[in-house]
Amino acid sequence: MNKTIAFEDYAAAVYPFLTLTDFHRTYYRVLQMFAEGHIRRLIVTMPPQHGKSVGSTTLLPAYLLGLDPDLRVAIASYSAALANKFNRRVQRIIESKEYAELFPQTTIKQGGKPANYIRTADEVEIIGRRGELLSVGREGALTGNRVDVFILDDLYKDAIEANSPVTRENCWEWYTSVVRTRMHNLSRELIVFTRWHEEDLIGRIARRERVVQLTDWAQIPKVGRNEWLHLNFEALKESLPTSLDPRSEGEALWPEQQDVELLRAKRQLDAARFECMYQGRPAPQGGLLYGEGFTCYDTLPREVVRWGNYTDTADTGDDYLCSICYAVDVDGVIYLTDVVYSREPMEVTEGLVAEMLRCTQTRQAAIESNNGGRGFARAVQRLVPEVRIEWFHQSGNKEARILSNSATVLHALRMPTGWAVMWPELHQHLTTYRRLFAANRWHDAADVLTGIVEREVIDRHDHRVRHISFVGR
Repeated sequence: MNKTIAFEDYAAAVYPFLTLTDFHRTYYRVLQMFAEGHIRRLIVTMPPQHGKSVGSTTLLPAYLLGLDPDLRVAIASYSAALANKFNRRVQRIIESKEYAELFPQTTIKQGGKPANYIRTADEVEIIGRRGELLSVGREGALTGNRVDVFILDDLYKDAIEANSPVTRENCWEWYTSVVRTRMHNLSRELIVFTRWHEEDLIGRIARRERVVQLTDWAQIPKVGRNEWLHLNFEALKESLPTSLDPRSEGEALWPEQQDVELLRAKRQLDAARFECMYQGRPAPQGGLLYGEGFTCYDTLPREVVRWGNYTDTADTGDDYLCSICYAVDVDGVIYLTDVVYSREPMEVTEGLVAEMLRCTQTRQAAIESNNGGRGFARAVQRLVPEVRIEWFHQSGNKEARILSNSATVLHALRMPTGWAVMWPELHQHLTTYRRLFAANRWHDAADVLTGIVEREVIDRHDHRVRHISFVGR
């Protein structure tokens, strides 16, 4: 094996026009650890147009062959034409003078010489060594006995293909019968995708094999031989900061290419698609609990019989505080009017909720006391003494409550027109909330809507309170 040069330095030498941001450097460091054999099975997901293919499918194969000219490397994509395009790009890197200076032992046929070596669009051999680079389209055949490193880049062309059960099944059959059968004990595998569907190749692998989310460098030496590491880059940061992705909440992944404003506009057009392609969290329409089923209103009814508020404080540091003010008309229809939806600490959200209550006609508010909510309620009460604050303990099963009351939520609640713009995070979390409860990261918004209909529809209709005990101030 040749002496290792850092992948980032190699990339800068052979691709001098390359622009690298912090997340690209992290991405390239992970690719280097894959190339050096510290990672055997790697999944990388990131949004479109963020440089995933440049790193994994253009720069990486040449780097692998530079480190070890005896490697047999294969590139696969949704079409043979695209896979061959990647192959030609790799060949151009290998025959460059910059590459020759770094890896003089890795050379390929040029100008028809040497005559006994292969160099085509889909196959090129390393002169004097056992290594070669192959490319194949999805469902294509592979010749030879082994593949040492398999790189799979976007096996679905678009959403139409990914949403086709036939295409997904054919892709899985090809993967298991071709890709896996060409691999041996020391083989490595890289899957680099933009997610399209929860049952795409990554989704099916994750249901059958252990996939570990890569969030810390210390995880790498601990991963099992047959386990996968999954590096996911969110277009808009929503998960907690990690050593691999230290961005603050709401920051764009590559703001010079796609800034926060552009990404939020894309989310508003299709929240479910955005979660899938840009956040790496696919949620098919058929698996959504609410989807786009909320009814909107332009103006409040003339006759409002009650103004209310329901607040769920954050259970953990990663949870959202969700506080919603609403109006109820004579027919029992509930109109959401104001929202505080935030992961800011309590010393911030206490003031935000108090100010919202002060600026509305709400004179009675219910605050859940389960996890620090009692102290939160008392703090808000001190700030707005004119509002009667009730704190309560919610003992009902959250999953059962949310799922069983979803139809009532859609039937009884009304959202203000333009609520996706007014409350983008709330809109995102509700419209992408999945029926499979465990698949959801945040339950806060769905829990509060459920609590409102329990309080205003179910409890008032039945004249009793279920699983809730209220305590006055």
